[in-house]
Amino acid sequence: FFAGTADEVIASYREATGEVPMLPAWALGYIHCRERFHSQKEILETASEFRRKKLPVDLMVQDWQYWGKYGWNAMRFDETDYPAPREMTDSLHRMGMRLMLSVWSKVDQNSVLGKRLADKSYYIPGTPWVDFFNPEAASFYWKNFRDSLVLPIGIDAWWLDATEPENDDLVGRRVNHSTFPGEVFRNVYPLVVNKTIYEGLRGLSTDEGKQSDSISRTILLTRSGFPGIQRYGVATWSGDVGNDWDTFRRQIVAGLGISVCGLPWWTYDAGGFFRPGDAQYTDAHFHERFSRWLQTSVFLPLMRVHGYMTNTEFWNYGDKVTDMARKSLELRYRLLPYIYSEAACVSLGNGTMLRPLMMDFPQDTQALSLKYQYMFGRFLLVSPIVEEGPVVWKTYLPAVQGGWYDFHDNQYMSTGWVQTSVSPDYIPVFVKAGTVLPLSSGYAENAQKALKSDLEIRVYAGTDGTYQLYEDEGTDYNYQKGGYSCIRLFWDDAHSILIIGKRSGQYEGMEPVRNLKIVKIALSSDGKSNVTEKSVVYKGEELKIAF
Repeated sequence: FFAGTADEVIASYREATGEVPMLPAWALGYIHCRERFHSQKEILETASEFRRKKLPVDLMVQDWQYWGKYGWNAMRFDETDYPAPREMTDSLHRMGMRLMLSVWSKVDQNSVLGKRLADKSYYIPGTPWVDFFNPEAASFYWKNFRDSLVLPIGIDAWWLDATEPENDDLVGRRVNHSTFPGEVFRNVYPLVVNKTIYEGLRGLSTDEGKQSDSISRTILLTRSGFPGIQRYGVATWSGDVGNDWDTFRRQIVAGLGISVCGLPWWTYDAGGFFRPGDAQYTDAHFHERFSRWLQTSVFLPLMRVHGYMTNTEFWNYGDKVTDMARKSLELRYRLLPYIYSEAACVSLGNGTMLRPLMMDFPQDTQALSLKYQYMFGRFLLVSPIVEEGPVVWKTYLPAVQGGWYDFHDNQYMSTGWVQTSVSPDYIPVFVKAGTVLPLSSGYAENAQKALKSDLEIRVYAGTDGTYQLYEDEGTDYNYQKGGYSCIRLFWDDAHSILIIGKRSGQYEGMEPVRNLKIVKIALSSDGKSNVTEKSVVYKGEELKIAF
């Protein structure tokens, strides 16, 4: 049924089970989470501090228990600590941020909502979990979700937690009016939960009662998945894990595994969910581990920090960790034009962003043996530092035409095993020769500003190369009706010319004129890298820049 290259197999899987909608651009920025914010005041003060300290962030996450006295997942905020939820989301929006809320598929049976669910027999019998296999129960849940949280509060993203469901509560139960045995379908539960919410959100109507493609894109973060769940705008993460080095290594392997299953949006709790208590704020050994978790997350589909009973804000760990985090966040936002274009490749071309080396180097037996190196998109090779205290780090660079370059210092690296000095501020990353890499320029506090900034186009010489820069509104589904633009970038190595093609397509709010800095990086005759820069103004017509 599935045959061909790894990319072709994944594309066939998606054609059979559902293609991947674009995530909102802001979901690809930094996602800040902790267990947990305790009040509206606390979350807004934290958001303001991120802006004051010039630490980029797009999404603030409210974890559980905001429902307080109303009972588990009662679909309302306890006004004692959250007196004005709408004002909270509006305040975040004014700061250029969004809000994600943790919502569960179990409901306190003694809450107002729970009693209504029980009266209608919408629970899985003997459990507090809603029977999403029952269409009437799923519809009832969505309508309460919509009327209690979506419409009145304006929340942007949804964390659908414990969708296994937790404690394997389907075993020995029957679902959908006791028609089917729960244990037979228990792995499908996260699929029907996410389907309910995503289709509900996509079905929101305009005032005229007609479905609108201009509704806001969203992201659903869920702890469990099932084949086909990618069609519902879903991201998964690795759950409540520890923070030690072995756990860190296993997260990378897990993420690469789920990615080749056709589920492209994945991340982990950077720093681990379970942390070393109050010692984490001063423990230099944990700080080193946390740094490597965070630096690696720059090169994951989603970048997210979380931690149990932890104030995860970087400044709580001291200046050294804060400075490291700032560099990591700034790098993530510099990369966003590349990341967003790769995201478009996922949605419009059935591509894969998080790529084990077997996808790009299937004939290289050495590459196939490596667990922790991977490609981020089609052009960046990432070599996470997965142990404590190394002074140098070895990376295997597969044979490619033209060789490789060190992303951080532009040094030419050839192929095979290479050794680089270890920095406390970043992990080794390498770029294939022939890569045309779009980057943002200057400081950007959020994804929107990064993607609207002047662009730096890096050209890594050594062979011909091409890239397609993708842009759209970033917040709605108009791209599905053709509302986007593409610019083809072609590097002619023999003639040392970059051709910036004529822009194709358009979208509302498109910047017709872009200032571009073109940076050519090439191996010189003395064995060192030579860097040359030129500036141009792009107005949508073809440009040729000769070096």
